[in-house]
Amino acid sequence: MRLITTLVLLGCSSFAAMAHALEYRSVGASPIVMYDAPTARGIKLAVAPAGMPVEVILTSGAWCRVRDASGELSWVEAKDLIPRRNLVVKTSNARIRSAPEEYAAMIFSADKHVLLEMAEPAVGAWVKVKHRDGQTGYVRTSDVWGL
Repeated sequence: MRLITTLVLLGCSSFAAMAHALEYRSVGASPIVMYDAPTARGIKLAVAPAGMPVEVILTSGAWCRVRDASGELSWVEAKDLIPRRNLVVKTSNARIRSAPEEYAAMIFSADKHVLLEMAEPAVGAWVKVKHRDGQTGYVRTSDVWGL
């Protein structure tokens, strides 16, 4: 019984560590090719635009297995990813507000698929973002992907 309890606890702690291991990065300044295998000889699945956020699932040598906002998995070269956190709008019209409150003044809106830079870590249901034109504000975390 003690062995089973120990194995269960080890399994739970491993799962908890994996659950907190989410890592997001962004594609660098140039578009990159996404492959089906960790090699440039693999099948080219897509081209990721500059700035696109990805979730890093696994790093293996010079390659990263990543998931994009649509849930698709692919391989990219690790050197092509940067630590800057970009988010992609996943709703039809995200409202960016002056404060992290539903009734704060709206500064601007962003359409689906617009990239926003994460200016500060998310706090509760809001995250501070910056648009490429320099405007900053708060958007609901449920309106963006990449957190």
